[in-house]
Amino acid sequence: MMERAQAFLDTWLAKLTSRKLMVWLTATALTLTDHVTSEDWVIISAIYIGGQTVIDGIARLRGYND
Repeated sequence: MMERAQAFLDTWLAKLTSRKLMVWLTATALTLTDHVTSEDWVIISAIYIGGQTVIDGIARLRGYND
């Protein structure tokens, strides 16, 4: 039951927002609540967004669809 609910939420979150935006919003919220420093926020954002961009580029070159 829990797996079905999580799959449903994942499907709708994927349709509503991109993973990159979700990571950025999470890091921003953690920074605003003093759980993450501003320097860590920059690192988290850069690594994830940069890494995901490379993965998306490779997937497009190989002809995979999202």
